[in-house]
Amino acid sequence: MTRHLYAALLFLLTPLLALYLKLRARKDPEYNRRWRERFGLRDWQACDVLIHCVSIGETLAALPLIAKIEEDYPKLKLLITCSSPTGSRLIRQRLSQHQHSYLPLDINWAVTRFVKRAKPRLCVIMETELWPNLVYQLKQHKCAVCLANVRLSQKSFEQYAKWPRLTRPMLTALDKLMIQTPTEAQRFAQLGVDSEQLHSVGSLKFDLVLSSEQIAAASALAEQWQRPSWVAGSVHPNEFDALIRAHQQVLKQHADALMVMVPRHPEKFDTAKAALSEADLRWQAWSEGQSIEPETQVLVGDTMGQLLTFYGATQMAFVGGSLMERGGHNPLEPAAFSKPVMMGPSRYNFAEISDALEGAGNLVLVDSAQALANRIVSFIDNPAQAAKAGKAGAEIVAANQGALNRHFALLTPYLDAISSDVLP
Repeated sequence: MTRHLYAALLFLLTPLLALYLKLRARKDPEYNRRWRERFGLRDWQACDVLIHCVSIGETLAALPLIAKIEEDYPKLKLLITCSSPTGSRLIRQRLSQHQHSYLPLDINWAVTRFVKRAKPRLCVIMETELWPNLVYQLKQHKCAVCLANVRLSQKSFEQYAKWPRLTRPMLTALDKLMIQTPTEAQRFAQLGVDSEQLHSVGSLKFDLVLSSEQIAAASALAEQWQRPSWVAGSVHPNEFDALIRAHQQVLKQHADALMVMVPRHPEKFDTAKAALSEADLRWQAWSEGQSIEPETQVLVGDTMGQLLTFYGATQMAFVGGSLMERGGHNPLEPAAFSKPVMMGPSRYNFAEISDALEGAGNLVLVDSAQALANRIVSFIDNPAQAAKAGKAGAEIVAANQGALNRHFALLTPYLDAISSDVLP
């Protein structure tokens, strides 16, 4: 399939894309709003740098990079885009000083209008959120396109390899790919990307900065709770049953244990609450703003932006998306707080990172509710063992920091050129 055929198919499928948004709106009403942005009909202000973060995870990874651009190039105008309501909420909360919108769907006329109105000189796309029409139109309008914090799992590599006539022109048009690991760089090389475009720089997620406010808030919660506790972070509905059964097993040996359950997506908060009620577990919602009662067995983290605080407040963490074929979410967040980490077998999104944490003794593989319960009880009963595992994780995080500076060094020529109004 060529890009022209791809563009024609998407044009014909435009009504179905609108229907898709309507269907998504059944679970999250935000998908029913701001359609002018989705279809490239908004009047954007011209920007210097476009930064695209598909959702909340990519936005969190981009925060230190954006802060560095703000610090060193305060006059540059940034446009921050995303594709999901959860990402948009975080951007509005943390980056309200910048222009923000959804990225238009990859319909050729929509992205063409978007690029003509926004007029970016540099586009930084977080991870591997690549769209053929978008990349083509950016390059047609003399915009440098760089990928930051890039991942490419074996599964994604195989998908790209199936459509070489579509993906190869897109990939070879990119100016720089700042890739997390050498293994992933090799995969891009096999897809036809020139070695001069490829830069193995590490993961920005190692450069996670814990603010004094987050540390203080976590310490205050830990002091308030004074009980065995663990987080089930960024979890999905297909994992709810196993997590509930695990906590029920933990409660048999530690009746005062508290699970902090944080669903990955806000539209699943009510699903989690219903599952807990069905299991006859006593739960409270964080959004209610009340002190956690001694008899409460589960706290549902049903607000955005609190997961890091919960990781810091509890004694250990399970990272979701790993007991199902989702590839797992970020284990570095609890590790940075010196917490032992548990994950299921599906970890391809963070394969090398999770391998490093596991090799250091921080991350433990659990493949069932019983295995998870056994490990939680073991950490509760052996606080010295938990502390040792947590320390190992923090050391891995500290040893691998520096990706931010390496990213920024590669972007500096473009930022300098934009500041002097001459692209490199």
